[in-house]
Parts: sequence; structure tokens; C-alpha cells
Amino acid sequence: MNTQIRSLILARLGIALITLIIVSFIVFAATEMLPGDIAQILLGQAATPEAVAGLREAMGLNDPAFLRFLRWMGGLLQGDLGKSYANNMPVADLIGGRLMNTLQLAAVTAIFSVPVALFLGITTAMYQGSVYDRAVNFLVIGVISVPEFLVATLAVLVFAVWLQWLPALSFANDVQSFWELLRAYAMPVITLSFVISAQMIRMTRAAVISTLSAPYVEMALLKGASRPRMVLRHALPNAIGPIVNAVALSLSYLLGGVIIVETIFNYPGVAKLMVDAVATRDLPLIQTCAMIFCLGYLILITLADVIAILSNPRLRK
Repeated sequence: MNTQIRSLILARLGIALITLIIVSFIVFAATEMLPGDIAQILLGQAATPEAVAGLREAMGLNDPAFLRFLRWMGGLLQGDLGKSYANNMPVADLIGGRLMNTLQLAAVTAIFSVPVALFLGITTAMYQGSVYDRAVNFLVIGVISVPEFLVATLAVLVFAVWLQWLPALSFANDVQSFWELLRAYAMPVITLSFVISAQMIRMTRAAVISTLSAPYVEMALLKGASRPRMVLRHALPNAIGPIVNAVALSLSYLLGGVIIVETIFNYPGVAKLMVDAVATRDLPLIQTCAMIFCLGYLILITLADVIAILSNPRLRK
């Protein structure tokens, strides 16, 4: 690894760290602006003003916002996620099992959607302008135009209500066999795959087509190379960087789509926990869940940038 590559990678990591600090400030400020008084919510409407004021003082809610932000950040740096207001339990204990469920859902979706999307994106670029290319693009544009909640609602209506093939709710904790695993993950994975695959197909197709216009690829075609060989042997290795970025950006949509999917299908993940925490104004839990999603997004984007740098032949030389 030469000095230029090392400096670029360190610069990307530094940008990611600065971005995470800025995002933490935005997350804290946004949660502070949520309406309602957590002390009043915990004690109920019948609580006296003195009791509410005493609870606010005990919870440190009367301290300046900047001081509470520093206290929260210091806890995060030490691995202390705080204590849930509503459940009076450590936030880490509440998130532990839910995080694994969300990661499993994201992993199953990625394993299913990434190969399919890459295959369709590369083959449509390979046969650009053909009936196959136009048909796939028509379907992709149609899928992109439909929001996630509508895809999830239609999936419930078709597969759970009309056909009665799949359950309307997804209980991932009750899986005892492979068939039950398929039934539990089928509709959430289908919904999320529709969302991320469409974007990934278009971005992969654009990346490969851009590489196909390079002079060395045209030279390979003039020398008699077949179109599949020209794409797979000459164009694809030099399109790794843009394709990895396309995959990372598409997978980052999981972070937004999973909130809708877990809510509609009652999937026991971090996103569903975050939605429930908003209803009770459980600030430590909301802040931790939001930071998990932001950290996941930054990891994906930073990893894509690093891979793009390492795969650039100009930088290697």
C-alpha cells in the first residue's frame, strides 16, 4: 500500500468520524425537540406538579442541554448506553436481542437481493437496448415509483389475505424449522428486496455502461472479443469501485426501509423498538437506536469508499 492510498483511506476514516460526531449532536437535538414531558408521561396525568418536578430533578432533566449532551457522549464512549426511562432497564439489554434480529433480517435480504440485482444490472448493460434491457428497466422504474409501505401492504393483502400462503406478522423468535424460517422472513425480505434491488440494478447498469465506453473496451471489441467476454473480462474489473458504491448505497436504504417493514409486520427488531420508544418519549432508547442506524450507514459508505480506492489501478501504480 503506497503513501497516497494510505492518506486517502485515513482521510475517509477521519471524515466518517467527524460525520458521526455531527450526527450525534443532531440526534440529541432532534430528540430534545420531541413534544411532551417524559416525567409527566411516566407519572401519569394525575401526578402533582411537585412530583413531576422532583422526578425531573432526579433524572437530570433540569440540567442544561449541553451538559446532558456531554454526559450522553461520555457514556457512549465508555460503552454505557444509559438506562431506559420507560422500562428502567439498561438500554444495552433492551437492544441486544433486537439488534441481532435486525441484523439477521438485513443479512437475509442482502444475500437474496445483491446477487439478483448484480446479475440483472450487469446483463442489462451487456445487452443494452435489447427487449430484455427495456423490460427490466420498465419493471425497475415501476418498483422505484412504489413506496415501501405500499409494497408491504400489497404483500400482506396478496400473500396473507388472498392466497393465505404466509403469515401477516413475522415472529422470527418462534422459528423451529427451515420452513418456518422461510415463512417468517418471506414477506419482510420480499418488501426490502424490492426497495434496494431496483436502485442497485440501475446503478450497477450505469456503472458497467460507463466502463463499456472506455477506449480499451472498444479495442477489445474491435479485436473480436465477444460481448460477454468484453464485459466480464475487460469492463467489469474496472467497474468494481462504482459497483461496490452502488451496493453500499442500496444496502443503506435498508436502514430506512427496515423501520417501515418492522412496524408493518411487527418484526421484533431495533426499528420496531425505536418506534415504540418514540411513543413513550424514551429519549435514551431513541438516541441509541438512531445512532445505531447512523453508524451502520457510515460503515457501509466508508467501506465502499475504501474498496473503491483500493480497486483503482491508477492509485495502485
